[in-house]
Amino acid sequence: MDYTLYYWPLPFRGHFVRYVLTHAGASWDEGDTAELIRLKALPVGEQPTPFMAPPLLNDHAAGLWLSQLPAILLYLGRKHDLLPEDSARAALAHKLVCDANDVLEEITCNCGRTMWAKADWDDFAATRLPRWMAIFEDTGRRHGLTAEAGTMLGTGAPGLADLAAAALWHTMGAKLPVLGGMLRRNAPRVAALSERIAALPEIAAMIAREDARTGRDYCGGQIERSLRAMLEETDHKT
Repeated sequence: MDYTLYYWPLPFRGHFVRYVLTHAGASWDEGDTAELIRLKALPVGEQPTPFMAPPLLNDHAAGLWLSQLPAILLYLGRKHDLLPEDSARAALAHKLVCDANDVLEEITCNCGRTMWAKADWDDFAATRLPRWMAIFEDTGRRHGLTAEAGTMLGTGAPGLADLAAAALWHTMGAKLPVLGGMLRRNAPRVAALSERIAALPEIAAMIAREDARTGRDYCGGQIERSLRAMLEETDHKT
């Protein structure tokens, strides 16, 4: 195996790494959850790399352990030639990865620091979440993305920016259909691109395999229960 990915048995941040590894044709093991818990609890000086939380990636050939989702994705993007050659668009790819990570932080209230209250959710769903969708949509539009064709940064083939966009928005929409509908209204180009990426045979097979393993879960635990409670109330009103 080329890599071992340590993450909870959830799509959430894990799918970003899985999308990239799958598209790159790399092989990987899903690290044992008990081993992840052990590594996470070790004194910092005894960890393979100092880290707070997964995802954690072990590149066996390079002897590298790496945490932090944006760092992992940028490392894999460069190693597997998934970044644009010109520095400007490579920086935009990096920026979109960081945007995606920010969306994950916001939709989970800073990874569960608090749970959603209705007033806070209503404000987020009316303002910041549609704006995040519009940020991705207009980035793609400015680089020629349409509902029928194109990529986030106008590259000839899907790259890291497209894989990150699909891992964010397709996963969210598939697991939380109310938000999938919101994406199609606010970012139809990105919604269509995400569907195209997720339908690539190797990625579709990975998604099916992970769905069989993790079921309907998105981010898991109390955080997900809080989020779904907000969405169920929203769904009942529409």
